[in-house]
Amino acid sequence: MDALSRGPTAPDAHQRQPVRIRTMRHDDIAAGLQLCRASQWNQVARDWELFLASSPEGCCVAVDDSDEVVGSVATLRYGSAFSWIAMALVLPAYRGAGIGTRLLEEALTILHDGPVVRLDATPAGFGLYERAGFREEYRLQRMQRAVGPTSRSGERESGVGRSSARPMQDDDVNEVLMQDREVFGADRRWLLDAFRRDAPEYAWVGGQEHIDGYLFGRRGHAFEHLGPLVARDEATARELVAACVSTHPDRPFILDVPRRTSWAHWLDTLQFTVQRPFIRMYRGNDRPLERTDHVFAIVGPEFG
Repeated sequence: MDALSRGPTAPDAHQRQPVRIRTMRHDDIAAGLQLCRASQWNQVARDWELFLASSPEGCCVAVDDSDEVVGSVATLRYGSAFSWIAMALVLPAYRGAGIGTRLLEEALTILHDGPVVRLDATPAGFGLYERAGFREEYRLQRMQRAVGPTSRSGERESGVGRSSARPMQDDDVNEVLMQDREVFGADRRWLLDAFRRDAPEYAWVGGQEHIDGYLFGRRGHAFEHLGPLVARDEATARELVAACVSTHPDRPFILDVPRRTSWAHWLDTLQFTVQRPFIRMYRGNDRPLERTDHVFAIVGPEFG
């Protein structure tokens, strides 16, 4: 996840005083949010808090000689399975001066002892990551839905009238987490537990005798962010999204979904439209063991 492209730069961007990179602190969160707003990203303070709680030494900021934050990068470790890079941001006026490259190098240094490093790149950042040894895994697209009623055709196609989707209960959690480890390829209980605590109304499961799918979500600045969405089949995924969205028709939503024609077409019936693409990439000898056939929405470029 990146906002590192040149974009519009100040005339003196290359003549600015050198920046230094240091570990991010909790009192930098406000500056981190300013970076997000400058790039029109959707993160809120809670996202930064989760990064700092999980990886207190793995988040960095670039600062000028007055300690003003002008860039950031965050890293996570999903056990011994793989690591993650996100929140690679540089203020527009400072782009084009190599700060993004330095932040990426710092992140890779932090994660040097891991077997695989992953990230979700924007098209603008794809070349930077490719030059750093990252390879493409698969493509994603962000779908957004403004406030409005769920379409009747979307409800009908999803089978919402006889849906198996229901709010997640405490007794469901262990089964959900076991399935998630198998699909995601790593244990992210700490993250999913946080999502359910923070936004329990977005935690759903589907299935009759067994759990055939699950959905989580979280708060966002301009949109509520749904994901991960994992299901045995598209019918279950439809039930989960339709149930959640129809319960909250007054809220705007985004999902980051793998590119599948039928899935995107159905989301269109719920008034979801394409916002922008991402490219999931990895660096290392072994391709990650993610069960992408069961993934209908990732958590997001921040967390994988």
